[in-house]
Parts: sequence; C-alpha cells; structure tokens
Amino acid sequence: MAFAAVALAFPELAPNPYILSVGIVVLNYAVLSTSWNFVGGFTGYISLGHGALAGLGAYGTGLLVTKGGLPSFVALAAGAAIVAAIAIPIGYAALRVRGASFVIVSIALVLVTLLVFQSWASFTGGSRGLNVPRPFPGMLRPEHHRVFFYLFLALLAIALTVWWLIDRSRFGLGLKAIREDEDKAETLGTPTFAYKLVVFVVSAFFTGLAGGLYALWFGDLDPIFQFSILTGSYMVLMALLGGVRNLFGPLVGALIVGSALEYFKVEFGNTPLHLVATGVLLALVVLFMPDGVLPALGALLRRLSPTTETSIREVTAGEVAAIGGEPQHAQSRNG
Repeated sequence: MAFAAVALAFPELAPNPYILSVGIVVLNYAVLSTSWNFVGGFTGYISLGHGALAGLGAYGTGLLVTKGGLPSFVALAAGAAIVAAIAIPIGYAALRVRGASFVIVSIALVLVTLLVFQSWASFTGGSRGLNVPRPFPGMLRPEHHRVFFYLFLALLAIALTVWWLIDRSRFGLGLKAIREDEDKAETLGTPTFAYKLVVFVVSAFFTGLAGGLYALWFGDLDPIFQFSILTGSYMVLMALLGGVRNLFGPLVGALIVGSALEYFKVEFGNTPLHLVATGVLLALVVLFMPDGVLPALGALLRRLSPTTETSIREVTAGEVAAIGGEPQHAQSRNG
C-alpha cells in the first residue's frame, strides 16, 4: 500500500519530465521482470530469450498500427495475443530441454528474431527502425509521460495480481513441484509439460504487452535494441536480485537495477561501465544473497526480532500433559 501511494503520487512529485520518463523505464523493467518471473520463479527455468518476446510485442504493436491501420490500444492487445500464439510452438520445442540446453535455446531465439527483423527491411524498417505514431498526438510530452506512467503502473498491478493468484492455486502448486523436482512431480501425476507450456504462454502474453506499451510510449523501434540479449539478462538479474520466489522481488530488483542503469547512462554515456556494474552486482547477489534481497531482509528481521517460541525442552512435563489432554497425575503415574 505504501508503494502504491508513492507510485500514484510520483508523476506529481517528479521535478521534471526526464525523471518521470525514468520512472516509466523502471516500471517497464518491473513489468518485464515480473512477466519473466512467471517462468523463472515458478518452474526454475532460466530464460534469456524473453527479450525476443518483448521485441515481438513492440514490433507487433507498431506494425499493426503503421501497416494494419489499427487503433493503438487495439493493436496493443492484438500484438500481445500474437506473441502468446507464437509462444505456443516456441514453448513446445524449447520446454522439452532443461538446464543449460534451455538457456542456449532461449538465446538462439533472440538471435534469430534479431536477424529476421533486421534483414526484412521492406516490412520492419530494418536498421532504419520503425516509427510508431503516438496514441495521443495532441498531447504535450510531459502529459504524455504522465498518462503512460499510469498505464505501465496498471499493467504492473495486473501482472502482480495474476502472479499472486497462480501462486495460491493448485496450478501454482504443480509449477512449484516442477521447480523443486520435475521428475518426481511427473512421477506423482503432475502434467509437467502442459503446466510449463501454459505458464510460458502467460509469461509471453504479459511480456508482449510490456513491449507493445513501450512501443506506443517511446515511438522509435530499433531491432538491435528491441531484440537485445541484454534485455533478457536484465530481467533475470532483477528477479534474482529481488527474489524470484517473492511476489515483489522483481519489482524491488527493477527499482534498484533500472535506476542504476539510467544513472550510469547519464553520468558515463555510452561507455560499457553500466555493463561492468551489472556484472559486479550479479556476482554479489549470487555470492551473498542467493535467494534475493527480500528473503535476505526477511531472514535478518527474523533473527533480530524477539520471539516467544520455546523449545520442547523448555516446557515442563505438566505443560506437555496439559497440551496433550492427559491429566498431570496420570503422567506422573505412567512414569
């Protein structure tokens, strides 16, 4: 609730349009990492190919607007649906492998889509890029940022709600069983492949929505940026940093990493220093907080907070008998 209050007030508190645009970028990262967490958090499959799904959502929305003549938000919904449909055959092929093989397949997806959209210049614009018209053409830039900030915030709230519902469902329990021991889960009757495919499609749908909404906000699409392996890497880093098994883990990771990336780009321009900082951060997380920031903070609070729980050795025999419903004198008689 505190985060929601701050987020809702952020457009009014932002001192200038640039800071507001940074807020939109961070929210976009939060939606992307939360979308990734449907697969990574529930099944334990590490996908570096979600950047391709975000790029497909962006280009799908942009092409439906520019080539198909659809209204912007109709194109957004249609583009996300197309990404989800494309994710079915992709998931059907990719989810048959595990571990490092799955990671390699996901990387190959990014490289293939990059080559296709960069080479098909007559349709996608190729290296020249694709210009997507604004959905609100008469709106000034600051107001444009304000509207899209709330749109991204609404999309994040929907993604978090769906993740929360799955987490508490029988379907979510099956996904967690896959994460802990897929072979054992399958032996016990869980339709593991079907579960993985369904959650992969759900993840692709939200990733496509995030990519499409970014296209409507930013307006200029470049295949090298949209289909970058770094995008998928950032999603993984943000989720790992915050905690993949925590509802708000990807959001916390996006706040830290997204803000840091924007700071490094402003201070140091196009130098690769932000990549160095990202690598160092990932190494620190793996070494010192393998479960993420939120679980680490929770464990620290539990250690620091006083507890009223006592060991069974600290309970008298009479108290044990009273808890079990056995009279104290009976316990004494029984030795």
